[in-house]
Amino acid sequence: MSFSHAEEAVDEDSHCGAEGLRRVYVSPALDGWTLVIGRWCDPCGRERSDAVLRMCEELSVRYGTAQAYYYGAQGDGSAWLVAEQGAVVRRYCETGAGDDHYLTLGEPLPYERSRREALGLATSWDAATETEEDEETWALETMDMAPEIAAALGTSPRTLTAQTPMSGTGVLARTPPGKP
Repeated sequence: MSFSHAEEAVDEDSHCGAEGLRRVYVSPALDGWTLVIGRWCDPCGRERSDAVLRMCEELSVRYGTAQAYYYGAQGDGSAWLVAEQGAVVRRYCETGAGDDHYLTLGEPLPYERSRREALGLATSWDAATETEEDEETWALETMDMAPEIAAALGTSPRTLTAQTPMSGTGVLARTPPGKP
C-alpha cells in the first residue's frame, strides 16, 4: 500500500472514531527505519500511553532504539518518546492539556536544548522556577516539534523523498481487538 493511501485510511480511523476498526501503517524500510503510523502508537494518548511506553522499551531491547511520536497537523500539539537499550530516555508531550507535564520523563534531548537556547531560554530548566512567559514560549515551540525531533534522531515522514532508500513493502495492519 502506498504511503498516501495508508495515511488517508489511518487519518480516517483517527477522526471518524471507527469503532473497533483501528489500523496502523507499517512502512517498508526507509533509510533503515520502519515507521508504524497511526493513533495506536500515540505516546501521549491517555488510553495507550503506558502500553506505548512498554512497547518502545521492548522494541529498543531488540533493535537498540525505538521511538513514538504524536503530531497534530492542525495545531493539536505533539509528543515524543525515545527508548534506547530497554529504557526510556525521554517522553515529552505538549497538546495544550493541563496535565501534559505528568507524562514528561527523562532529560531534554539535545535538539530540545538547542531550540531553547535559540529562543533565549535556559537549556537546563526547572518548571518550578520558569516564568509564565518562558513556559508559554516553550509550549508554543513544542506544539509542532515532534517531526523535527524525529528528523534529528532518524527519519521523519515529513522528510521522505523519492531519493530516500527503501526496501520492502508497506502494509496497512489492524491493531489488536479491543485496543483503541
